Amino acid sequence: KKFLEDFKKDIKFKSAGPGKKLTEDKSNSKPEVSQSTAHAASRKPPTKGAQMAGAAALARIDQQHRPKVQTSQDAIRNQVKRELEAEAAATAASQKNTELEGSNVPQKDPSSFSVSGVYFICPLTGKTLTKSERELHIKEAILMRFSEDALEASIMMVHTFNKDKEKVKAAVEIISKYIDNICKNPTEEKYRKIKVSNKVFQEKVSGVEGTREYLQALGFESTMMPVECEDKTEEYLVLPPQESEALEQMKVHLECLQQGEPIRAKLDRQPQVFRPSQHATHFELPPDFYNLTPEELKKEQQLKSEIVERNAMLRTKAMREKDEQRERRKYNYALLRVRMPDGIILQGTFLAWEKVAALYQFVRDTLENGWQPFELMAPGGQKLKDDESMVLNECNLAPAALLTFSWDAAVLADIAAAGGKTAILLKPALLENIKTLS
Repeated sequence: KKFLEDFKKDIKFKSAGPGKKLTEDKSNSKPEVSQSTAHAASRKPPTKGAQMAGAAALARIDQQHRPKVQTSQDAIRNQVKRELEAEAAATAASQKNTELEGSNVPQKDPSSFSVSGVYFICPLTGKTLTKSERELHIKEAILMRFSEDALEASIMMVHTFNKDKEKVKAAVEIISKYIDNICKNPTEEKYRKIKVSNKVFQEKVSGVEGTREYLQALGFESTMMPVECEDKTEEYLVLPPQESEALEQMKVHLECLQQGEPIRAKLDRQPQVFRPSQHATHFELPPDFYNLTPEELKKEQQLKSEIVERNAMLRTKAMREKDEQRERRKYNYALLRVRMPDGIILQGTFLAWEKVAALYQFVRDTLENGWQPFELMAPGGQKLKDDESMVLNECNLAPAALLTFSWDAAVLADIAAAGGKTAILLKPALLENIKTLS
């Protein structure tokens, strides 16, 4: 046992490291320096160029994380962009599902269509747009108009950006009360202040896009005012005192707001002229003309045989009218052709629910002698009246039809008796681009 204890002590003594003298001065001993400490001590200070590069990098990082200060128009533009991107994504998803559902429907060559598609014209810029481009382009055009006329642009914004017309009407009524009170009591300060947190303002006005821009265009300014008996402030829209002339002008601007209408892209008629052809009654329409999915279009042919059987049955008037209404809802647009007395064919695109009078006006605008009365005959010999009582799809003109043009017989007889004649029907500018139907 004693041998084992001595052996352990010997091992412990040897592992204790080199010995030291008791009389040795500890101040002369050098502490052990780690490799990392030595490396740090030998590091040189950064050069001036490195310092400048580092400062520039920090500035870039700071700029990236710092929020951009946006103007009111920037905020509106970004909000509109986000909303439209969301709508576009939803539409794309819907179209993708539709394509999957109708993947078995044979696709036609676009060059075989009677018209390339449906197009619209922006009333603010005159640019030709597709259906999917309309809304975004018009909203951007309105926002760009703020730099020219903020009042006009804000009125357009109120009536165009908001889909719920009842909310727009309610907001306009509240704003009308604000302006009426100011005009009737121009010296009363309380009528020239609108509390932004007011319940009526929040519920009726604030949620309608463009209303705040309209008030600011009138001269209202955002002002933080102290709350009575409280140590805080809240926002008001405050109108500075107005001269009588300015008040009269404000009434005019209010009337413009009350009578405002949404800005809508106008359908491009795409007028075309074709040489006389036996293919005038042959139509190949693009999908834009239909309010149907590809799968429904595929079933359209199958339904025709059922219609024949249904017509053979005894049906009530209500049943027939219901079927006709369902049939009319299938079409959004109508491609109409008019055969002129010389055989030349005039073609234009219309909304399916437009009035017959719009068709007459279209033809009249293309005539060299637009003052001369004429008549249009629908397929089957039905004479179309030039009035506002009937729409195109109710006359079975949608989605496509060939009509026949004829001059008013009585007027034509008077012209002939006077020794005159109608040589040229359509305007030369149209005839310059005449095409051949295939």
